[in-house]
Amino acid sequence: MVGLKKEKMKQMLHYIIHKCQNKSNFGRTVLYKLMYFSDFNNYEIYEELITNEDYVKRHRGPIPVNFDSYSHELEDEGKIFKKDNPIHTPTEILNQIHYYSNSTPETNLLNNNELNVIDSVIDKLSNMTAREISEYSHGDKPWRVAETIKN
Repeated sequence: MVGLKKEKMKQMLHYIIHKCQNKSNFGRTVLYKLMYFSDFNNYEIYEELITNEDYVKRHRGPIPVNFDSYSHELEDEGKIFKKDNPIHTPTEILNQIHYYSNSTPETNLLNNNELNVIDSVIDKLSNMTAREISEYSHGDKPWRVAETIKN
């Protein structure tokens, strides 16, 4: 893909975090998938990714390649923070990495169509659990045809 749109990626990431931070299911897996579907739904409609980010195929679905770098930058800028939240299931305790926004995100690099696509993805998918949204992503054609990258 041509030229990752770094600042646009950071704006989309911060925007999604800001909109979803109060949802109890909003951990890293859900965030990854909301970013993926925002980019690829925008591509399906407008033939252009929002961020030009690359996504790798993992067992639980697509993951944005540069996520750690950009989330750390947003943390260093004081715009977001993350917190480990234990999730108790009947058989185990899972660790959810939950993201929160410290400020209203800038969206000047995101056009109205892109914001509408992101909002649509959030409305449709953000209430899913990590397991549900991962399984949902496995039905998406780009994920199905991509080669799995092993850790």
